[in-house]
Amino acid sequence: MKKMLTMALCLAAVASAGAQKANVEGAKKLSGKFDKIEEARNLIKQAMQNPETQNDANTYYVAGKIEFDAYDKGLQAAMINPEDPSANPEAMAQELLNGYDYFLKALPLDSVPNEKGEIKPKVSKDIVNKLVAHTNDFFAKGGATMYDLKKYYPEAYRSFMIYADMPDQAFLGNKAPKLDDQSRALAYFNAGLSAYVGNEVLAAADAFRAARQYGYTDPETNGANAYIYEIACWQNAMQRDTTLNEKAMQRIMEVAQAGNAKFGMQQTVFLNNLINAYVMSEDFDQALATVDNLLETNPDNSNLYGLRGFIYDRAGNDDASLNDYRKAASLSDCDYETLKNAAKKIYRVGAVKFGEIDPADQAAKNQIKAEYYDEAAAICQRAKSIKSDDPDLDHVIDAIDYALTTYFPAN
Repeated sequence: MKKMLTMALCLAAVASAGAQKANVEGAKKLSGKFDKIEEARNLIKQAMQNPETQNDANTYYVAGKIEFDAYDKGLQAAMINPEDPSANPEAMAQELLNGYDYFLKALPLDSVPNEKGEIKPKVSKDIVNKLVAHTNDFFAKGGATMYDLKKYYPEAYRSFMIYADMPDQAFLGNKAPKLDDQSRALAYFNAGLSAYVGNEVLAAADAFRAARQYGYTDPETNGANAYIYEIACWQNAMQRDTTLNEKAMQRIMEVAQAGNAKFGMQQTVFLNNLINAYVMSEDFDQALATVDNLLETNPDNSNLYGLRGFIYDRAGNDDASLNDYRKAASLSDCDYETLKNAAKKIYRVGAVKFGEIDPADQAAKNQIKAEYYDEAAAICQRAKSIKSDDPDLDHVIDAIDYALTTYFPAN
């Protein structure tokens, strides 16, 4: 009786394994038949869940093939009738990713040595051919679609990265597609945007870094955006996790230096970030040397005087800071932020000076009013004419008005 029970169990196990292998073969026969995709999916789903077939390369090869079939069906339908339900862009983009994941699971299983220690791949060649044939789809139909839907940013990131990384994938061997640098750079840049909007700022930073390494360019900024966004990623990372501060500052400095070297005074955002990094590291000498060197060839650049005023301010040299901010504000090309910072500095120094005089000394009070408060008020109005809706500027204006009406009442 015991032997019969054991035999029955063995027969049941064999039957189960046979059934699952039959599911795989059945799904394989249905693959390629666009009207049998759901039937094939149901069969292969059972096989992927069963211990007898869930570690078989053929199982995941067939699963990947079915997903690519579904994608190809949608692509074909879209050419004939874009309104066809099979041509659902969202579903097609997900089918690409599903197929890719199944194929990548099949590849290592297809290289497992047999009982003789021999490696005899059976499906790898076809997997490679299918992946290479769909390379461009991961950019145009995968990444772009997922990004435009504005809710699948992680999937968009993955799709763009799959496309951009294809030429370097060792498992593709000599079949790896040869993509030009600009195509890869654009894919990495789009991957960076997808990750950033999806709140994966470290992944975004790496993608933007790859984009600029491949020479990303664009009509608007000639490629500066890749540098700008990478800096923004690290700034965001510091706000989220203070343990990243040291690494983030190092990366910001590296990118700012590279951007400044490439774009110079055409994109002062890199110089500004570089100086800010030096100041945060309290390397005031290097910050001053950088600006002084630029002033030799740009003696009338208000941004440079504003930057040097900022450096001196953080270094505690009020007199030098005040002089540079006044110089910056005196130039016609002075931008909004520099004007606002100049007004703040002049007002603060004026407040200190006012606190040091005898309140009964009217001449001294009048001098401070004219040299500091009136000047700061005038600069604020210039800034206000450029940008009228900044609460920070309004706060400065209110402080100056309060001081003028309180300490210097009209006679």
